[in-house]
Amino acid sequence: MSSSGQTAALNARRCGPLRGRVRPPGDKSVSHRALIFGALAYGDTEVEGLLEGEDVLRTAAAMRAFGARVEALGGGRWRVRGRGGLSEPADVIDCGNAGTGVRLILGAASGFDLAATFTGDESLRSRPMNRVMKPLAEMGARFLHRSGGRLPLTMRGGDLQALEYRLPEPSAQVKSAVLLAGLNARGDTVVIEPEPTRDHTERMLRGFGARVEVEDLPDGRRITLAGGQSLTGTRIRVPGDPSSAAFPLVAALITPGSEVTVDGVLLNPLRTGLLTTLQEMGADLAISGVRDEGGEPVGDVTARHSALRGVDVPAARAPSMIDEYPILAVAAAFAEGVTRMRGIGEMRVKESDRIALMAAGLSACGLAVEEEPEGLIITGAGANRPPVGGADVVTRGDHRIAMSHLVLGMAADSQVRIDEPGMIATSFPGFVDLMRGLGADISAA
Repeated sequence: MSSSGQTAALNARRCGPLRGRVRPPGDKSVSHRALIFGALAYGDTEVEGLLEGEDVLRTAAAMRAFGARVEALGGGRWRVRGRGGLSEPADVIDCGNAGTGVRLILGAASGFDLAATFTGDESLRSRPMNRVMKPLAEMGARFLHRSGGRLPLTMRGGDLQALEYRLPEPSAQVKSAVLLAGLNARGDTVVIEPEPTRDHTERMLRGFGARVEVEDLPDGRRITLAGGQSLTGTRIRVPGDPSSAAFPLVAALITPGSEVTVDGVLLNPLRTGLLTTLQEMGADLAISGVRDEGGEPVGDVTARHSALRGVDVPAARAPSMIDEYPILAVAAAFAEGVTRMRGIGEMRVKESDRIALMAAGLSACGLAVEEEPEGLIITGAGANRPPVGGADVVTRGDHRIAMSHLVLGMAADSQVRIDEPGMIATSFPGFVDLMRGLGADISAA
């Protein structure tokens, strides 16, 4: 049974070597943006390789509600017919668990004279939206929301004034929301980020015909977008998601005798922090076939079983790998020595408190773990002494927590059980089938 249809708990047991060649799902960040930009544009946008996970499908439904024609053509191919703007939806926009989706849509919709109400599932309703609402409100958008800036909330957009906004902390979502609002604001919208974050929005804006200026300055990166620009439909090929590729790659690194190749992985330099960190840990990783697809660099990544060692991960690297820290924690569990991850407070406001859940899961599997307010310190079991395992892991419905612990169970002494695998489909539909195809032993509990 595929993960998309899996609702029962899952067990992962120690298995033999993992071998094979796979392609990960399309990148989630690029997929969300392809649908939103296509809805904002004039004419047709043809998309190949779209991630058809639940989060992205919620964004597709939202763009339909805002007046775009969005069609699934089969095999990851989609067509978005935009009308150069968004119209007021007739009903509440339910974004499910899609944090990226709702934050980017808030930015895009705020530039138009409309009112829209947004909600989501229990997890998304607990996540703060203040960081996005603050700059949008300074531009002129108005909000009615629950305490703490949480969903459900209602936004009234239109008549925006451009601003210059320095991000208080690195966030590609906030940056993107402000730039999308700036498309329909008076004047030049400027975002200054102290540390570079993923730049898919800037790249895609150019692909749709917009003018975006990016300057690297001593105090950070300055992005300038002139208001009043229109977008034109285009063709987009979505590269493989490096956050999803991380799971089979790390599984190969920690499982003796393994060799796995993941094809078509996005190699944007602002998304490759995990690969850099794994190489510093001694991972046998090889990258081949580097090429350009839709304005983004991609390549094929091969991982072979490796004796890993603990490292100190620079805090400045966090924006390039914030979603990969849970699976990095699993690699650290099998490493010799101590791995220190700091500057990762953003993990506490993802789909769950990922620092707390990874600390709890690894501790239950016999690892020595120290949890900090914005960090995680893991003493690995060593390549010759795999973690004990044997834990029942609470995932709080977080797909990355679930997949990370399943990977741990593939090489631990005793099986690892996770309680809510259904949410894996939000980012990696078919995860269980793909891992089984490589040789993993994953079954219903």
